[in-house]
Amino acid sequence: MNWLHILSVSGLAKKVFSKFNGPILLLNGRVFTAIFLASVWCMPVQAQNIPSDTSFRLQQERERALQERLETQPDVRLPAPQETVSRFPSEESPCFLIQTLEWQGEELQRFGWLEAAIADSDAQDTPIGRCLGTQGINVLLERAQNALIERGYVTSRVLVEPQDLSDGTLTITLLPGRIASLRTSDTERSHTSLRNAVPARPGDILNLRDIEQALENFQRLPSADVDIQIAPGDTPSDSDLVVDYRQGRALRSSWSVDDSGSDATGRYLSGVNVAYDNLLGINDLFYVHLGKDLGGGDAGARGNRSRTVHYSVPWGYWSLGATYSDYDYHQTVAGAFEDIVYEGASHNIKATLSRVLHRGATRKTTASLSGFQNRSSTHIDGEEIQVQRRRVGGWEAGVEHREFLGRATLDAGLFYQRGTGAFGALPAPGEEFGEGTSRFKILTAHAELNVPFAIDDQPLRYLGQWHLQRNLTPLAPLERFSIGSRYTVRGFDDAGLSADRGWLTRNEIEMPLGESSQALYVGLDYGRVGGQSSDWLLGKALGGVALGMRGNLLRFVNYDVFVATPIHKPAGLGTDSHDIGFSLNLAF
Repeated sequence: MNWLHILSVSGLAKKVFSKFNGPILLLNGRVFTAIFLASVWCMPVQAQNIPSDTSFRLQQERERALQERLETQPDVRLPAPQETVSRFPSEESPCFLIQTLEWQGEELQRFGWLEAAIADSDAQDTPIGRCLGTQGINVLLERAQNALIERGYVTSRVLVEPQDLSDGTLTITLLPGRIASLRTSDTERSHTSLRNAVPARPGDILNLRDIEQALENFQRLPSADVDIQIAPGDTPSDSDLVVDYRQGRALRSSWSVDDSGSDATGRYLSGVNVAYDNLLGINDLFYVHLGKDLGGGDAGARGNRSRTVHYSVPWGYWSLGATYSDYDYHQTVAGAFEDIVYEGASHNIKATLSRVLHRGATRKTTASLSGFQNRSSTHIDGEEIQVQRRRVGGWEAGVEHREFLGRATLDAGLFYQRGTGAFGALPAPGEEFGEGTSRFKILTAHAELNVPFAIDDQPLRYLGQWHLQRNLTPLAPLERFSIGSRYTVRGFDDAGLSADRGWLTRNEIEMPLGESSQALYVGLDYGRVGGQSSDWLLGKALGGVALGMRGNLLRFVNYDVFVATPIHKPAGLGTDSHDIGFSLNLAF
């Protein structure tokens, strides 16, 4: 028990012992406190599994997993025609010595990279200083056209008009392809907004990257089925974007059950999710999650409930979203004289504004800025433990990048989180002693690598994850880095390690089972924690392995079952020899 908590239980001790008659009522507050603490410390080992910050941290991990499942992030990459780049002929006749390339056309400043694309990376294969004839000029135009297509300008064209080349200057005309109109294929059937989903407007230069972004904005709703066609316009340089939008059932629901809870507050958890796609007709997503325990775990009265509400809407390359969640639990702990009810509650709200800074044919970079408020409190027999009351507010800024490496995908992100004292923030427990602060500064980073491959015609997939946290200030328990759960290092059920900083890696090899939608997987996880708050831990590292099977059945049932076991843990850390887990989700 943290010595700071001792300061808060004197009143609780008096309350507990006031229920008894006799001379004990004549004792002073210190004696009450000592007897109360002695009664807690003397509880049977199985009764001392009192949840507090650990329960809140596990709930945060569950909420992150819930958001990943319900807030889909589609990836759209439209294929562009790929043509082999020819080399300039070594000799031509007749030909003209080209010393300069000149460009004419509209918005040339946007296409300043074209000349470098024509020159290629080979200094021996450049048009400058070369005698070019008809074949050489055609190679030059092919390179320019391929460069436009590679950058997404699939309707823009380059051409060379009749001209006098005797002065060594070749003039190239650029004709940007523009969007003439933006419309739906069936105006009566469409019930969505094109304005906020498509980042381009009539009159803009047509680019595949804008169309990809539009498709992602539409397809973020699971019920939406969208296709965008490029149709010829009234002039050779103009095109119409025709959106074929179909939406299935907008109201979606699902039910889930798993054993990701704890023995202290209920092992088995169930949840009902209700989502409404395109609620306001602006490609917005709204969902509500209600969770409750189904029992399991330690004996005695215990339980937990959770609620999450989310709303988000895209606007071109921008996105705005807000999420509110709350969680409460209770546990009855057997005391020396009578049972004690331990309770806790948390309330979190976060709003995020993000923007795609860059997207190319093989990469995408996004920046985000968030504001948040987190509150939590704990009670014993209805009496609040004041030193455990938390209220923090602040902001978080980050950048994320996705890179497509052939068939592989690499995701990486870097975030900075700062507590500012906003939203009525309270000092952190132990702040006056340097054990935490409400104005914390935290750097986090993550990376994920997804690589499909095959061995002897057997398709396989490698999935690697890496997470890092670095603290720039002392951290209170809820902001610390935690390892030891199905979401971090597998093989540890109700036991884990938590400290100011740390890192972990999760590695999986997945093997699909034939043409079915099932797959076997094996996992290897490892993590370490550090910082000043780790000095009192039993150890600083955990390792575990897992074997499992996941997939979907009948198109609406998703499942995951696994068995995991620790392979590295500190001596004295109480944990089972293995952890068996499952999750089941039914969509209606």
